[in-house]
Amino acid sequence: MVELHRKPAGGSGKVLDITPENAGWGYVGFGLYHLEAGEKVAEQTGDREAILVLVEGKAEITAAGEDFGEMGDRMNVFERTPPHCLYVPNGADWQVVATTKCTLAVGTAPGNGNHKAQKLGPDGVVTMPRGSGSNTRYINNIAMEGQDVADSLLVTEVFTPNGNWSSYPSHRHDEDDYPNITYLEETYYHRLDPPQGFGIQRVYTEDGELDETFTVKDGDVVLVPRGHHPCGAPHGYDMYYLNVMAGPIRKWRFQNDPAHDWIAQRGAAKKEAS
Repeated sequence: MVELHRKPAGGSGKVLDITPENAGWGYVGFGLYHLEAGEKVAEQTGDREAILVLVEGKAEITAAGEDFGEMGDRMNVFERTPPHCLYVPNGADWQVVATTKCTLAVGTAPGNGNHKAQKLGPDGVVTMPRGSGSNTRYINNIAMEGQDVADSLLVTEVFTPNGNWSSYPSHRHDEDDYPNITYLEETYYHRLDPPQGFGIQRVYTEDGELDETFTVKDGDVVLVPRGHHPCGAPHGYDMYYLNVMAGPIRKWRFQNDPAHDWIAQRGAAKKEAS
């Protein structure tokens, strides 16, 4: 089986390079760069679109022949402010020159040229709460279904306070049966605060054919090719993750694990009653 838990290779340069080929799937790619001020990285998109996410730090960015100037103002991801991001279409190139120490994430998926290079956030990205009690987390929707900014990619950030659960109740999006459910591959890029902490992520199917539980450290990535994929943040350690999703259609439709769906139903009933 393809290794679903990936760790960064070193501390500088391109430390993560997940491709459809080495992930054993067909849509999502994810790369991560750690850059020092003055360092430069450039790529061509080929037949794939890309969304560049300045997780931390500032950089001057050009893409598709356009100079977007210096972007970024979040120096620590746990400032929990909306990120600066850039969409780059297929058939284009991009270049990033770090002006401070910088963490750059690059999500990719098949593109068909329907969108131009453009900034995504921080304008228009609002940090929103989701869930309640120990299931509360905070969402930055960078490029989700309601935002017509990409051909395939769906990208979002999630901040989970210490002691809380996230991507919960357990849910899956692994069948191409719209509008009931959609097939979406997904990567989780995790960060922890303080960085010596850890989190938990389980990836499992209802029939038990796939059932893996990972101890994730700061900077790790978990691949979700199918199945349910809840996360937990231990007491004392806040968790961040960046999700990149893509599949045959750019729709996010999921189904909860029937064993745990009562949690969602109870929450919906409380919300309706209030």
